[in-house]
Amino acid sequence: MSACRAPRRRTTRRRTALLTAVGAAAAGLALAACGAGGTSGGSADTKFVPGTGGIDTVKKADRRPLPGVSGTTLDGKELDLADYRGKVLVINVWGSWCSPCRLEMPHLVKVAKATKAEGVEFVGINTRDPNKPPAEKFEKEFDVPYPSLFDPMGKLMLRFPAGSLNPKAIPSTLIVDRDGKIAARALTPLGEEDLRKTLDPLIAEK
Repeated sequence: MSACRAPRRRTTRRRTALLTAVGAAAAGLALAACGAGGTSGGSADTKFVPGTGGIDTVKKADRRPLPGVSGTTLDGKELDLADYRGKVLVINVWGSWCSPCRLEMPHLVKVAKATKAEGVEFVGINTRDPNKPPAEKFEKEFDVPYPSLFDPMGKLMLRFPAGSLNPKAIPSTLIVDRDGKIAARALTPLGEEDLRKTLDPLIAEK
């Protein structure tokens, strides 16, 4: 009887080992996707220039289009970033649990209010907040005047191709030109001065 059972146990062990290996491979792919983009320099053909203060910029001729990003905002409205074509668009990725996000938010709010008349729009992507109430409290505390897409699982960040100016940190800020192409990215909390310094040349573009 024991001789008959032994092959079955070996088969079970082999099947368990195979499933473990497949699971590990899937986890590795998931981690690679979340960390896509490598260092701020990206791949050799990205043509974006690492700037001081963690801000990368791209010459107008080398910019890549903003990928399709749409969803539901914290207040339950549908929002598609393609609708901002013709405006300079600032996209800030944030979480209510993120201390650097709290540090930079007053500066973002101030610049958003000051530049709206100049054709600049701001949109947030709230990520890794499993429930809306903490994010809604955050927005109320800082009097955020612009909408934020609710992205609790971080799926919207994965729509940006690896090697591009993708928002691979929290906070991240992208600036999109009037043609709907990504012109700059910051992977660090932004102050008012740095944000204006990056925005002003794009506002002036024709």
